[in-house]
Amino acid sequence: MSFLKKMLGLGPKPVMAKSRYITIEDAKMAPFTKKAVGRGYGANLRKDEYYIVASVELGNTTTKSILTATNLNTSKTYLLDKTVKMTRDIRPPKTGEKVFGETVWHVELTKESVSELVKDTILESVKRSRINIEDDLDFVVRSTGVTAGFASPKEVGELIIALADGCLDAGIPPSKMSPSISKESLPKKLREFTLLDKVMFDGAVVSVVPPTGRAVVANEMEGELVTGGIKAGAKWTDIDYRNPCVSMDFGTTLAGRIVNNDEPYARTIGNFCGLAGAVADSIIRGTQKVDKIGGAALDLYKKEILKKADWKTAEEFAKRAHEHVDIRKVPEGRERFGTVPVDPQAAYDAGTTLIGCDIGKEGDEVPELTKIGQEIIESTDMHTLFATLDHVSAMIVKRLIEEADDEGVIEEGSILGITGRAGITGRKPELILEHTKGYFEDVLFVSDALALGAAVMARCMNSMGTPLIPLGGRQGGPCILAQRMKLQKR
Repeated sequence: MSFLKKMLGLGPKPVMAKSRYITIEDAKMAPFTKKAVGRGYGANLRKDEYYIVASVELGNTTTKSILTATNLNTSKTYLLDKTVKMTRDIRPPKTGEKVFGETVWHVELTKESVSELVKDTILESVKRSRINIEDDLDFVVRSTGVTAGFASPKEVGELIIALADGCLDAGIPPSKMSPSISKESLPKKLREFTLLDKVMFDGAVVSVVPPTGRAVVANEMEGELVTGGIKAGAKWTDIDYRNPCVSMDFGTTLAGRIVNNDEPYARTIGNFCGLAGAVADSIIRGTQKVDKIGGAALDLYKKEILKKADWKTAEEFAKRAHEHVDIRKVPEGRERFGTVPVDPQAAYDAGTTLIGCDIGKEGDEVPELTKIGQEIIESTDMHTLFATLDHVSAMIVKRLIEEADDEGVIEEGSILGITGRAGITGRKPELILEHTKGYFEDVLFVSDALALGAAVMARCMNSMGTPLIPLGGRQGGPCILAQRMKLQKR
């Protein structure tokens, strides 16, 4: 009934001195039907205590519909279903359709093709979980990491509309995609759990506000969601992952935040941007065992793939790969970093430091990484190649943290949280822990933090907090409800 919680260590001892990591893996709740609830969770469990949210995510590599159920009394979130499709498999544009953008791997997108993919993914997910959209589904949060191939905010806007159209086509009403304005506008089953009569949603998600003014990075929402999602995942552990904290999402592109400990709302004092999993994907294409355009390390990854790896050789190859990886504070005047649209001037005016990861400049050294991948597979084997990818990702984390520390934006007592396929698979957590032990006492690795964050955002939009088990506020501190009420009365 819960996420698996494991303590993993280096060497014979399960915990390193003053440093540890907890991997929160997917654990499914039984199909959410009355029959399943009665059979698997006892007659005393109330189905209306759960808030069911769909996270609809269109990414550069994968498109997902992830259904979660959050217990509104305990703040613990369960996975109902995760349906994943490869974005590269989206149908090609039809005659007369307008291509408004493309993924980082140059897969063309139209409003119609995106809507169809989203609709099909949602319906498959709903069917697999055996819930009813009208009666059981409470909210839908849409997000996208596909911004790197876009030339303007207008194109991003068209993608958001396409995502909404896909949800509507799947039968999701608009009321389940926008916040409620009052307690009375919520379904009766949820009214006892909302605090809308005390505080309104003012844009802060789990007590963190984004940089003020103009958007500073195209995938700002991803950073917001994963930060909230890691906070939610931490409720399955004994770690208080609240402010101050650092979050990183290693999807194809990089997202994440550095958060201070102001109250009632913390500020986003750092943002991560650029490329992440794309580094590993570029290397894997040198094997010629994956698609040249949309191929990803995910295509070949297996749990046993590292059993016979030569880790010393892998580390040397990783160091060579990093000669083509540029990690630094984003310079003023840049409109993109790691192919992702950025506005460093807006960031620095708002007191937010942008730290980016690129392959060469705007990905122009991707072919060099592919050559290294080819050399690895020709001189060693697939085991060592995946070990190389683990070292590559761990070194990216190391360099990002070093850069943030040099810029003085990591506050004392911060906890690091990492999510995303290129950050939590294989031995990456173990290697990352080794690289970061001088900076953080605790590190969390959370699967699907973006989907958990969608569940959190849906609750924030409808003021469904748990004051006795707060997600927001400072580490060790109380719920900030009273402070929020006082602030909003001004």
